[in-house]
Amino acid sequence: MNNHEIDYKLFGEEMQCVEIELDPQEAVIAEPGSFMMMTDGIQMQTLFGDGNETGFMSKLFSAGKRLLTGENLFMTVYTNNSQQKRQVTFAAPYAGKIIPLDLSALGTKVICQKDSFLCAAKGVAVGIEFQKKLGTGLFGGEGFIMQKLEGDGMAFVHSGGHVIEKTLQPGEILKIDTGCIVAFTSDVNYDIQFVGGIKNTLFGGEGVFYAVLRGPGKVWIQTLPISRLAGRILSYGSGNRKEEGSILGGLGNLLDGDRI
Repeated sequence: MNNHEIDYKLFGEEMQCVEIELDPQEAVIAEPGSFMMMTDGIQMQTLFGDGNETGFMSKLFSAGKRLLTGENLFMTVYTNNSQQKRQVTFAAPYAGKIIPLDLSALGTKVICQKDSFLCAAKGVAVGIEFQKKLGTGLFGGEGFIMQKLEGDGMAFVHSGGHVIEKTLQPGEILKIDTGCIVAFTSDVNYDIQFVGGIKNTLFGGEGVFYAVLRGPGKVWIQTLPISRLAGRILSYGSGNRKEEGSILGGLGNLLDGDRI
């Protein structure tokens, strides 16, 4: 293996964290802000990019690519400088699941949504994946740019709500809400499809396009995209909530204890 070989444990159900066990001189890279705790003997270092670059221009280019995906310009590297096994723990940013991805068993490349990366073994490359089709880039929910994880080590991504993993057979098609895709292997074909029908388009409330994934390959799907959760919270905060029982209207809010 070119990447560091790390061991891990997942803790929790809906608010998860992952504990990474590092042998002497092993290291893990993580997004700034994901750190939770670590044992003595681990050194933390903040770097441009993912730590795989050697020259200044290479580091600057890597940091620029991360900026395009909406990530921080910097990555944090945690290295075990002691002579014994040490642990470092990273927490999920919101309620959901942490998905462990063994890149060596997944074709050494996984494509994921832009803000899903949490941490990975040192040596895993965190880059960008351009959507080559114009329609997919414009209407695919994630735009022209998605994130890609490359290497032969362990990587961890985070999703919202519950996660469903599906293995698609050759030619098998799965239609998904564009915001519910967490990740898929590089052999999966990704496209978008118009929902169709005037009533579906105007009043369906499910968006105008599906994401269409064609096998073979693996797909990870989340039940609660953070954008959907944020939209619900904003709608309640603004007072434009759907009244419980349309006939009662505001009276329903009085009966259930909510303010009008």
